[in-house]
Amino acid sequence: MINKISKLFSGLNFTLISIAFFVLNVVLNLLKIETVFKPVWISIFISAFPFFVGAVKNLIKFKIKNSLLISIAVIASVFVGEYFAAGEIAILMAIGELLEDYTVDRAKKGLNDLISSAPKKAKKLIKTNDSYTVKEVPIEEIENGDLIRVMPGEIISVDGIIKEGFSSIDQSILTGESLPVDKTVGDEVFCGSMNCFGSIDIIAKDVENSSLQKFIDLVERAEKEQTPMQTVIDRLAVKLVPTALLIAIATFVIMVLSKFDLYTSINRAVTVLVVFCPCALFLSTPTAVMASIGQASKHGVIIKTFNALEKLAKVNKIAFDKTGTLTYGKLNVNDIENFSDLSDEKIMSLISSLESKSEHPIAKSVTEYLDEKNIKKEVVENFKMKIARGVEGEILGNKYFCGNEKYFRENNINIKDNVKEKIEKYSSESKNIILFGDEKEVLSIVTLSDTLRENAKEMVEKLKSFEIEPLLLTGDNLSTAKYFSEKVGITNVKAELSPEEKFENIKSLKENNVVCMIGDGINDAPALKLSDVSVAMGKTGSDISIESANIVLMGHDVSKIVYLKKLANATVKTIKFNIVASLLINFVAVILSVLGVLNPLVGAIVHNLGSILVILNASLLYDRKFN
Repeated sequence: MINKISKLFSGLNFTLISIAFFVLNVVLNLLKIETVFKPVWISIFISAFPFFVGAVKNLIKFKIKNSLLISIAVIASVFVGEYFAAGEIAILMAIGELLEDYTVDRAKKGLNDLISSAPKKAKKLIKTNDSYTVKEVPIEEIENGDLIRVMPGEIISVDGIIKEGFSSIDQSILTGESLPVDKTVGDEVFCGSMNCFGSIDIIAKDVENSSLQKFIDLVERAEKEQTPMQTVIDRLAVKLVPTALLIAIATFVIMVLSKFDLYTSINRAVTVLVVFCPCALFLSTPTAVMASIGQASKHGVIIKTFNALEKLAKVNKIAFDKTGTLTYGKLNVNDIENFSDLSDEKIMSLISSLESKSEHPIAKSVTEYLDEKNIKKEVVENFKMKIARGVEGEILGNKYFCGNEKYFRENNINIKDNVKEKIEKYSSESKNIILFGDEKEVLSIVTLSDTLRENAKEMVEKLKSFEIEPLLLTGDNLSTAKYFSEKVGITNVKAELSPEEKFENIKSLKENNVVCMIGDGINDAPALKLSDVSVAMGKTGSDISIESANIVLMGHDVSKIVYLKKLANATVKTIKFNIVASLLINFVAVILSVLGVLNPLVGAIVHNLGSILVILNASLLYDRKFN
């Protein structure tokens, strides 16, 4: 029963009620209206009750937590008649608890969305005599070895091996690859990835432990392994509370033994407790962090957890995903080489006409590029698309082909030596290559690639100046990863990583380092969760990567990580100053209280002044300029 009441009182609705009664009491005082019952008492009861319950539970387990500090602060304030101070402490801490709960719920939402997005049904092929019938069944009824049909546009429901058909598979959810991967008979496909084009039949395998389920398990594991930062306040609490109590008790005993009257003895002991009220100490960290959060929000950065900045100040390894992080994650046309006697405009017109009929992402990128140049399109007849190969069609009575090198060789189209040289050159630059030609020879080459973000190289150099080692962890192939890493100056590269391998790499790095992970894909979520600090790209990032991260960059300027590092360093320095200042004020105030220089009323004023000092110092962070 008590637990239910405690949970109810700690909720948003009752916290708002508590604030309302506190404000009511303030208004009554301003209007000089005397009442028999003070509304602030309701505020104290509602907001402090959960902390009292928590303090008692922890004491039973011989644990000293923040709840005991808060409880003592409230009780001491009430004892000396500082009802407003008691109300302020209780309400402030209640709001802090609500913010922490909100952050945890938001972090779990992405995982719940991912779990709910897992396929619930599959199209099972059931053999009857010499033919197959398709029956949609719950995923729980699928067994290893069952034959499953996946239509274009559908999510693959189980891991399996393609038995029949060709297609392009978008497996970015698991690997982060920016392009669909061509798959044919004998190739492996994974649960959770999308079938883009052709119908395929797959033989189910690892039904109970699919790639998607492993991925979900990874996020859950990371959630459990990433323990919250033990704040400076928590570390000091173990010593602060007994010290305050001992000094108060010792003061009372010495006063009694020194023949002081009972009222004076109690008065000095209570003053010790009042000046030891940990308001300034409690405010030292959250006020600095909130000011920094406000500062960051002005620069398009959302800081979601209070301990992210403190950990970022200690980071010595930053792991980057490639696609959508160091690069834009979108294919752009780089080169159009013309090997024919036709004009460039004519070649582009023929390419645009043929590719506009295709639904492949590469074809769409080419078409968009040529449309921006207002290239004219011709009518295409007898259009055909070969999955994992390319397209062909007749334009103005001539047959043309557009696709990969394998497609051209299968159609016995001549690839001259000068064309081969260009193919080798662009392949070494990790560019996607499309060949265009007629029935005789290659007429043109179109290349596409992801684009490096403008400030990526400068950002990496500045991070190195902070003695931070940048790393590249990506699901892309090794040649592409090395090409982009060399451009930005990253030497530590690991490519072709699954989500589990990214997770294990971060886990290994964390053994002797403080690690920050920066990513944007669903496949980055486990690694983001596990890392000490995680940063997601808000404009291009997936929902779960954004919700898994501590920090979100709302734009696509990854160079803001340098600004964040500077902000984190400044925040930690401010927090340390605030803690030292609040402890020093407490130390001096305790001595003066023991000596009788301070009474409970003056002690309350002193501890409030300490709080104001901490708040003013923290607020300077909000408008601070960082180069």
